[in-house]
Amino acid sequence: MKKILMIFCLLLLNACNIQTEKKELNEVIMKKELNKNNNQVTVLVQVSYTADIDEIKKFIKEEQSPLFYDLNDPGIVRFEWFLNEDEKSATLIEVFKNSNVWEELGNKVLGSPINLRFRELFKIEQLTVLGDVNESFKKKIEPMNPLIKSYVGGIN
Repeated sequence: MKKILMIFCLLLLNACNIQTEKKELNEVIMKKELNKNNNQVTVLVQVSYTADIDEIKKFIKEEQSPLFYDLNDPGIVRFEWFLNEDEKSATLIEVFKNSNVWEELGNKVLGSPINLRFRELFKIEQLTVLGDVNESFKKKIEPMNPLIKSYVGGIN
């Protein structure tokens, strides 16, 4: 009986140690930094649309999102759509590791069939770019009248 109790205590102690190690590892991974620019670029694309909502959802779910997913580009951090069906408006949130990733992808996509289809379905109401963008790409996106805001500080 003492041996069983001893084994049980050792197993319990080991389980506690594993939980503590997992917690410490998560704290290292989740470490937040103050006022350190991580160089990510966030792009908010505010759009309106007149097409049927089923057509809009089909484009997002079956054409555009799979295309970006299949690129398997680790520089694409986030690519998500949010719809307001009553107002026939939407927001696309794109987050990239840095300006170079966004520029490379933008150069591939601008003028492509998927971008042309996007332009048929949506009217860009506002393009907001959060982060640093190089001058050559600023000129390329200038016709979209982007609102560009540079990083100042915060927690990330």
